[in-house]
Amino acid sequence: MTSEIAVAFVSFLGTLVGAMAGVVTSAKLTNYRLAELEKKVDKHNSFAERIPVIEARVDNLERDEFNDKRY
Repeated sequence: MTSEIAVAFVSFLGTLVGAMAGVVTSAKLTNYRLAELEKKVDKHNSFAERIPVIEARVDNLERDEFNDKRY
């Protein structure tokens, strides 16, 4: 009976280690993907902040071009 208990205990430890390794690996992958997504969001946010500046410059160029054609 002792050998059966030892086999069960070793099997339990193997299962436990395998499950924990899977959880840790999954957590690392999730953290990596979240970090990459945050980088993309930051890039998008900086682009959204620059759009009004670009639009203002285009408006100024169009206004200047319109004024140049009037003379």
